[in-house]
Amino acid sequence: MEKITLGRTEVGVTKICLGTMTWGRQNTEADAHAQLDYAIERGINFIDTAEMYPVQPSAETQGFTERHIGTWLKKSGRRADLVLATKAAGPNPNIHWVRGGQQDFDEANLRSAVETSLQRLQTDYIDLYQLHWPSRNVPIFGANAFNPDNERPCVAIEDTLAALGKLVDEGKIRHIGVSNESNWGVSEFIKQAEMKGLPRIATIQNLYNLTARHYETSFLDETCFREDVTLLAYSPLAFGQLTAKYHDDPKAHGRLTIFPPTWSPRYLRPNVLEAVARYTKLARDNGLTPTQMALAWCYSRWFVGSTIIGATTLAQLAENIDAYAVKLPQHVLEGIDAIHASITNPGQ
Repeated sequence: MEKITLGRTEVGVTKICLGTMTWGRQNTEADAHAQLDYAIERGINFIDTAEMYPVQPSAETQGFTERHIGTWLKKSGRRADLVLATKAAGPNPNIHWVRGGQQDFDEANLRSAVETSLQRLQTDYIDLYQLHWPSRNVPIFGANAFNPDNERPCVAIEDTLAALGKLVDEGKIRHIGVSNESNWGVSEFIKQAEMKGLPRIATIQNLYNLTARHYETSFLDETCFREDVTLLAYSPLAFGQLTAKYHDDPKAHGRLTIFPPTWSPRYLRPNVLEAVARYTKLARDNGLTPTQMALAWCYSRWFVGSTIIGATTLAQLAENIDAYAVKLPQHVLEGIDAIHASITNPGQ
């Protein structure tokens, strides 16, 4: 499988990254190990997780995903063959059980988060350590307008980078990245790193799919292109909506039906459902499954470094990986852009 280099590092990762957010809730430890075995057999070398996983987050299951990866790493002996990424949770009163409700990006919290993740993962180092969402007020996870009334105390980016720099110097993490970030955030991370001689972000892990193209429509693609920050695109199937399984059967088993609708309401918006119906028709009219079209499109975008895929079954995982070989004809790409122009970013 084709590889790309993360930012200005020398780390080569496959164009597909194995996401893990269902492991420990929708998937068992045995399922997780089977998915890891299969993904590596198919040539994938890049694994992404987070300290707060699995989702839907809960105090009872938090950390299970990293633990499942850790037991596989110990059993397989394949640590040196993989690029392993995880993430530190930012401030969120709704997940108060993570680090005792002290999840922020000061030195004490980041050190605690890294050392706990290392223990769960049963490894001595993390290849890519990411900030799951910003410390400061910024619209994320379905909020699509900045509101200054939501301002809150936050850790300065310079201080966060200094803390991460110490962990890099100690060999506990090798490279750093951000997630759910904005143009201003990326620019400020780069500026502070260059001004103060601190670690430079290599990656940004942001939402990107047919219903959520804010990464390009906000021109964050230009910012990251010019600053050599690699996009790791997450949720390319919009929590399963773009597979059309909910379009075909609104009661289909998946995270949009087994978890409360308040957990991720953006993918239940009427405009999302209308867009999914139109993308589904476009795919099927051209002999493609909706999953193939959605993933092949994401895989082919010039600014997507690696696409993070997730699955609850091996059959789903196989289809997701197989879609990498699908090349969409020009008229399908034009059809996608026509739908996007009439229903722009409904899932953002």
